[in-house]
Amino acid sequence: MSNPYIPMPMRVEKVITEVDTRDIKTFRLSFQREEDRDSFQFMPGQFCELSVPGKGESPIGIASSPLERDYVEFTVMMAGVVTTELHSMEPGDFMGIRGPLGNHYPLERLKGKNVVVVGGGFAFTTLRSLTRYMLHPDNRRDFADITVIYGARTPGLLLYKDELKTWMDREDIRTHVTVDPPGAEGWEGHVGFVPTIVEQVAPGAGESVAVVCGPPIMIRFTLPVLLKLGFAREDIVTSLEMRMKCGIGKCGRCNVGEKYVCLHGPVFTLAELDQLPSEY
Repeated sequence: MSNPYIPMPMRVEKVITEVDTRDIKTFRLSFQREEDRDSFQFMPGQFCELSVPGKGESPIGIASSPLERDYVEFTVMMAGVVTTELHSMEPGDFMGIRGPLGNHYPLERLKGKNVVVVGGGFAFTTLRSLTRYMLHPDNRRDFADITVIYGARTPGLLLYKDELKTWMDREDIRTHVTVDPPGAEGWEGHVGFVPTIVEQVAPGAGESVAVVCGPPIMIRFTLPVLLKLGFAREDIVTSLEMRMKCGIGKCGRCNVGEKYVCLHGPVFTLAELDQLPSEY
């Protein structure tokens, strides 16, 4: 963007209600200006500020793959004024986006390695972008074994259900989906919290990198499991998505020690997080 404060106009092309509670929707947006489409270059893990005139803006991770050039997708949970307004939008409506912003998952570091993708709940969005990117025919050979471990409280709260089924049917990716409580009607997948499933199915740490994104409580209990499995702190990648604010490091609300999450993150290795204040 020539001016990071001015959003690009985007048209809503498709809206998908993802969960039974109907408070998470995926929006497919198209560019209204060819120059915006051509200049919008991002990588998995980055985010944008979605804006509604008169309501404000909200930082949302990009859920689509960088190789899907004609549109960009965002999965939005209804949680406040802006996201509630977004949830009222239908195909044909318009909104603005600023971005892409922040850093991205370290793709060069992942190449040639086994990649363990660990996600929970609503925070699976940027991990979906990463997985789509790695599975693309032009990229799949760049990565060794890919294992996806994703969980939600109930089957009805899982995102991207059809896509998950497609991944399960593929032979070049191992996909493990879990829900928290036992006894979910019709559920035939894993049952248990994500950290437990990680310990059961994650490959050995040798030549492997783990990418983790989810609720803070899930991340808190998953990191020790990965360390127990032998993953080096430099080979555990996570995201501080909850800390994103203005997107360009000007408001100061994303400040953690000497880092600004909007500028230096939201993606950090565990080794980098060790250098931040103790609350992180």
